[in-house]
Amino acid sequence: MKRNKWILSWLLLLCTGVAFAQSSESLLIGPGDLLHVQVFDTPELEQTGRVTDDGNLQLIMGGKVRVAGLTPSGAARVIEEVLVHNHILLKPHVLVTVAEYATQKVSILGQVKVPGTYVIETPRSVLDVLSMAGGLTELADRKILIERKGTKEKIPYFVSNDAGVSLDTAVKVNPGDTVIVPKAGIAYVLGDVKMPGGYTMTNNEAQLTVLELVARAGGTNHTAVPSHAKLIRKTEAGYIETPLPLSDMQKGKKPDMPLQANDIIYVPFSYLRNFALGAAGLASAAASAAVYRF
Repeated sequence: MKRNKWILSWLLLLCTGVAFAQSSESLLIGPGDLLHVQVFDTPELEQTGRVTDDGNLQLIMGGKVRVAGLTPSGAARVIEEVLVHNHILLKPHVLVTVAEYATQKVSILGQVKVPGTYVIETPRSVLDVLSMAGGLTELADRKILIERKGTKEKIPYFVSNDAGVSLDTAVKVNPGDTVIVPKAGIAYVLGDVKMPGGYTMTNNEAQLTVLELVARAGGTNHTAVPSHAKLIRKTEAGYIETPLPLSDMQKGKKPDMPLQANDIIYVPFSYLRNFALGAAGLASAAASAAVYRF
């Protein structure tokens, strides 16, 4: 009867361990972690021990075994091999779980209100981690990057304006990871609009279109000549100036078009107020323009 209860308990623990391992495959064992080791049908070998600074775990029988850098399932396989090699058990079945992660820090860099390093002991939602740093700034790009400790794997994540989407798609940040929040791109609209200046590309697509940008600037004034608008785009060869059919876009005769970071839209004044201003002059004006964060 006792053996049946032991087998049932073991199976429950095994299922729990497998589910945990699948949910945190990228989280590796590190120095200072507290491990719980169980050996099926051999309760006298069950132990809880902390990984040493050199990455080893001292077994009750079998000596030291290196587990740092392994997943819990990988550590279990290594311990099984040690038990067989040392003639302790013929066919051991080992389950390793992390009872407690060592205190580690996550680095949060870039466009957050309080960048720095923060202590986390277990994997946390990326939204939780960003909240530790005070959240995103008004100039933050919503396309952030998470770099895994050890593997250096880079995981992109988009912080949606839709709360439901953000919660549903949130990934985990592990102890030791680095979270980088870049600065959002800025597009400029100058000339005869109500609020000329630079506007961050912080809508839910991290993208702006011509009509969206003009709308953010309050629209064109009645003295403007949108049919003669220009698009100035920076390339490796310098600034390229092209005609922009803004008037036809506003009337629905031409499709709206997406903008790139640092693009400049210039809407000329009426002929009586207009003045000659080339691409270089517009670029200079954009550099000194006010930046609006909405």
